[in-house]
Amino acid sequence: MITFDGVTKRYGTHLALNGVSFSVPKGQILGLLGQNGAGKTTAMNILTGCLAPSGGSVSIGGYDVMNQPRQAKRLLGYLPEQAPLYDEMTVRSFLRFACELKEVLRASVPGHVEDVAGKTGLTEVLDRKIGNLSKGYRQRVGLAQALCGAPEVIVLDEPTAGMDPRQSSELRTLIRALAGEHTVLFSSHILSEVQSVCDRVVILHHGRIICDSALQSLRQGEKRLRAVIACGEGALMPALQQLRSVKKVDTERGGEPGTTQVVLTADGNAPIERELFTLLSSMQTPLLRLAPVEDSLEDIFLRATSDAL
Repeated sequence: MITFDGVTKRYGTHLALNGVSFSVPKGQILGLLGQNGAGKTTAMNILTGCLAPSGGSVSIGGYDVMNQPRQAKRLLGYLPEQAPLYDEMTVRSFLRFACELKEVLRASVPGHVEDVAGKTGLTEVLDRKIGNLSKGYRQRVGLAQALCGAPEVIVLDEPTAGMDPRQSSELRTLIRALAGEHTVLFSSHILSEVQSVCDRVVILHHGRIICDSALQSLRQGEKRLRAVIACGEGALMPALQQLRSVKKVDTERGGEPGTTQVVLTADGNAPIERELFTLLSSMQTPLLRLAPVEDSLEDIFLRATSDAL
């Protein structure tokens, strides 16, 4: 549904995007990540037709955003970080207005507004003024206007910014419910939020893609184990580093006296447990604890961006 093909964007001598290519199939929720200045906002502005690329192309549903803007934008719903709301309007009148902009058939507008309000939890506040709503409800209204016209693609830029934990959780539930029926491009600085909502992530760094993978695949790429061993570091560390499966050994401080606590990193299918047990048995050294280390998306993001420096 969304295709970036060799997209570049220059601001004078600054190259904000450099040959960015990726696609998002129908029904997938993609998280677009990157540090400040990585190119996320530029990519979303090009996707929504607010900016023209310096090179390459972007299409939505097969329609080129620059050459066929009307057809492409009919398939698009957009919720920017600051939702475009009119405080003096009621929720119902604002959604009717959004439907008119999206060219919904006039006879279908009342029913469509009720349907969108039901999906976003706005039914009870349809006749209240937007200016009197809480932050959480205002974001719901912003999401509802993005859904007007039943677009196949939804672009969400920091949709939970400024919301309390309960409001954020409710909005994440709404976003997850969009999967399958809509293709969603989701950008957020809150990595735990992306982890709970998205199927796949694309990480931008200095205008280039440094990671494009399903979340499940990211976790399966490496195996990390935390071991507590009843032995000092002196003889233990060289032996651990010689294990065939081990790619990296990190020592963790603050363990129990007389023990060494380490994190062992290996390839996903490597028999690291068997090799560790064999080694410690030969050294007559007790293994006190062994547990997998579950990487968060934040861990993966920090490793990816630091490796790309």
